[in-house]
Amino acid sequence: MDTASLRSGRVASDAKIAAHAKLLSGQLQSLGSRLFPPDSRKSLRSFTSGEAARLLNVSDGYLRQLSIDGIGPTPEVSLTGRRSYTLAQINVLRRYIANAKPRDADVILPHRKPGERLQTIACVNFKGGSAKTTTALYLAQFLALSGYRVLALDLDPQASMTAMLGLQPEFDLAEGDTLYGAIRYDDARRSAKSCIRKTYFDGLDLIPGNLELMEFEHDTPRALLEGGRPAGGLFFQRVGKALNEVEADYDVVIIDCPPQLGYLTLGALCAATSLLVTIHPQMVDVASMSQFLLMTADLMSVVRNAGGDLHHDFIRYVVTRHEPHDGPQSQVVALLRGLFGDDVLAATVWKSTAIADAGLTKQSLYELDRGAVGRATYDRAIESLDAVNGEILGLIRKAWGRDA
Repeated sequence: MDTASLRSGRVASDAKIAAHAKLLSGQLQSLGSRLFPPDSRKSLRSFTSGEAARLLNVSDGYLRQLSIDGIGPTPEVSLTGRRSYTLAQINVLRRYIANAKPRDADVILPHRKPGERLQTIACVNFKGGSAKTTTALYLAQFLALSGYRVLALDLDPQASMTAMLGLQPEFDLAEGDTLYGAIRYDDARRSAKSCIRKTYFDGLDLIPGNLELMEFEHDTPRALLEGGRPAGGLFFQRVGKALNEVEADYDVVIIDCPPQLGYLTLGALCAATSLLVTIHPQMVDVASMSQFLLMTADLMSVVRNAGGDLHHDFIRYVVTRHEPHDGPQSQVVALLRGLFGDDVLAATVWKSTAIADAGLTKQSLYELDRGAVGRATYDRAIESLDAVNGEILGLIRKAWGRDA
């Protein structure tokens, strides 16, 4: 159906919406091809020697000496003599420096140790505009930049995280490429490991999402009616069992949950070791969150009575899109802190045009050069993001028994 036909005459709504979806998908694919030629795959920028030194917790002089001595990967050197490193090279340097400085290994190469369980963090809320996906994406990238082995799991059929990490859900994925392939109830079930994609962000892997995930919501009621205990476990056990297959390969899993309390979300809540609830500090959002918490508590109680493990290392509320000089927002934040105390993160994610502008090209601020969106705006936004993500990292390390 062409555009002219859509704009003239009487067209059935389902056909019109399907045609709109086809037009938009085609345009997005074309835009992706122009933004990331020649194969529409994203790549991550290089980092200056100063940035690399900060990520490695060493001095720039130390890195320069390693380069002079021919130790480690060879940085790219500009015509002016400035050195830059890819994230993959930085991670190679992490391993070298951790061996050379064993006393600092925990800081430089902070992988979890034997006995420290995989940290699985679910980002949840069913209110649109709470920045749930943005929170999950920035946390996953921050942890990867900090040297952790991270798996991002997109359980949202809208698949925004998948798109931000360089895949077009409707074009780049075949049947079974989402986690649905590993948690489905029939004989087509495959391993979770086979669903994992490497991303352009070294140290950050992805199990992508798309509309296929909705099949789990349709299949589960039939499985419950059939009774018994299907291979792969009951519906609330299946996400956790799938992640158990790849536990040895990662330090942290970040789950972007669907914006509703369905079977996928309940599976994520049971698989998670910790929860992040995002909240925009407006009264209408707080009222919505109240309903979300009531419904979540009721459903989790049912799952717990059926044998689900619902003990979490921490549950934290993350204030997002915060305008700290806005009086009514400050009152809402104060209300939340008065009610929930330390369960509200001390740091908040500030509302920033820099974050929004970066998202227009499916990038995060961690991927952009400092001058790409205005240095002052960039610095304020990064300071806010780093404070929130650093606080969450502190909770992860505390759960492992470190930095207590």
